[in-house]
Amino acid sequence: MTTSRDDTILVTGCAGFIGMHCAERLLAQGVRVVGIDNLNAYYDPRLKDARLACLRRHTRFSFERIDIADRAAVADLFARVQPTRVLHLAAQAGVRYSIEQPGDYSDSNLLGFAHILEGCRQVRAAHLVYASSSSVYGGNARLPFAERDAVDHPISYYAATKKANEAMAHSYAHLYRLPCTGLRFFTAYGPWGRPDMAYFKFAHAILAGDLIDVYGHGQPVRDYTYIDDIVEGVLRALDKPATPDAAFDPRAPSACTSSAPWRVFNIGGGAPVVLLDFIEALETALGKPALKRMLPAQPGDMSATTADTSALAAWIGFVPATPLSEGMRRFADWYREFYKA
Repeated sequence: MTTSRDDTILVTGCAGFIGMHCAERLLAQGVRVVGIDNLNAYYDPRLKDARLACLRRHTRFSFERIDIADRAAVADLFARVQPTRVLHLAAQAGVRYSIEQPGDYSDSNLLGFAHILEGCRQVRAAHLVYASSSSVYGGNARLPFAERDAVDHPISYYAATKKANEAMAHSYAHLYRLPCTGLRFFTAYGPWGRPDMAYFKFAHAILAGDLIDVYGHGQPVRDYTYIDDIVEGVLRALDKPATPDAAFDPRAPSACTSSAPWRVFNIGGGAPVVLLDFIEALETALGKPALKRMLPAQPGDMSATTADTSALAAWIGFVPATPLSEGMRRFADWYREFYKA
């Protein structure tokens, strides 16, 4: 499947970090994009409004403020819009916040996802691509994380909801032959990023001359992925609907493919970085050293997230290639411009 001007693609969470970038790329391809977002106050809504303003410049973009936990509103949207494909990125994000407010994750990530699945079924969508997370690997200590690994031990409620999403999508793929692709995102960064992410908080503190809290004594390892690489991977996946695995053996079932049109992939940079090295790259990009306060790891945090991305590379023919130094430079330039810092 290739994207055409006759497509109507629904992008949920369009005012979010990844959602805004994906919607912009789709609009640049000339397709019609319908974006929805509830514009909640989990972080500064002014940033979400600014992202949305970028999208509103495009004549083939339309926006509706909808909470996906509202079943009637979602059902009405699908009936009116009749999207050909759906990119579902709306969710309550954040590992630490899920410890404080697990109910928000039940509403958005479980109930809301069920409404999106049902909407796709009703309009016979050609493909649903949805955001999962590297957090699903939880207590698994074998690195790099591969899709064939078990994900039975989530260590945060956020991760548990994402694991549930994969199972829910499989049931719809099996029962209704709805092609579903889940993408396990590893740490994304770049311009227009989320203020609750560590690198964003670091930039603010460094430029203000404040201390930054470095958890895990700076030793956690993350598979940082620049946003342009994320977008390329997501849209290539969107263009290639999930298919049944001809080699699927129910006596030894795969954890990432199925006899149904269902696939799960890691999407990450494939080049893990120690947190202290990541901070150093940000210091260089900002031209200012950080004042660090070393602290122990926080509850729910994973010590390392490293992606085996070979399956996605084989599926879509793309491997992320943006160097950390270049990605950080672009982020720092955007940050200074947007915040006049």
